[in-house]
Amino acid sequence: MMKYLFTYLFIGLFTTAQAKGITAESWVVTNEVGNVVAGQNVSDVRPIASITKLITAMTILNGGQSLDEPVKATGFGMISRRQLIDMAIVKSNNQAADQLCKLYVGGYGMCIADMNHLLFKLNLLNTIVYDSTGLDRRNVSTAMELTRLVQEAAKYPELVNASHQTQIKIKTKRRFWVFHNTNPLIGKRQDIIISKTGFTNPAGGCLAMLMSTDKGQRSVVVLGSRNTHTRIPEAEFLAENY
Repeated sequence: MMKYLFTYLFIGLFTTAQAKGITAESWVVTNEVGNVVAGQNVSDVRPIASITKLITAMTILNGGQSLDEPVKATGFGMISRRQLIDMAIVKSNNQAADQLCKLYVGGYGMCIADMNHLLFKLNLLNTIVYDSTGLDRRNVSTAMELTRLVQEAAKYPELVNASHQTQIKIKTKRRFWVFHNTNPLIGKRQDIIISKTGFTNPAGGCLAMLMSTDKGQRSVVVLGSRNTHTRIPEAEFLAENY
């Protein structure tokens, strides 16, 4: 009886999402213990675009290199790893993510290997990466596995702090940069713990968030949304309704 009741409720939630016009090919909302509250194609393997940068940043932080040591980064001059991480998470800057791996102990190849090793340790067996930025369409995962990724990312204070920044300002000898967060919900909502956007033509609009809502903690992932303009309202709708 309970099984049929759950199925009925799930269908009702899915119908609500359809009525809203969710364009994402794959999406899911999970609760604080990882159970699915609502979703569609939650196990489909899809490109994840710049959500990759969460994995990059986690790997760099695990590597134990000094975050505040000035390093020479192509295109930026002397800059710290902490600033590169902030740029990768807040602005989703591809060059920053690329430089983080190039400056990794053992070089770029070792960075990618350790990123995949991290995914293996987290038992994200459908998730694999080939580059640090997400521009490679072979960087794939599932909506369900990404909910676990954002829960793990929330254990890193540096990533939580970066996710809360509406903008970052970085000054070097060459110039002064101001980077705005690619998620416009940051600053407007106070319940977002971790957030990472993504977009490429193969991946469509992507967004992975961990939120603390009045219904409890929610992980919200949308993959394959129509574009960069649809991913945000779709994820917000899912967070508010489930």
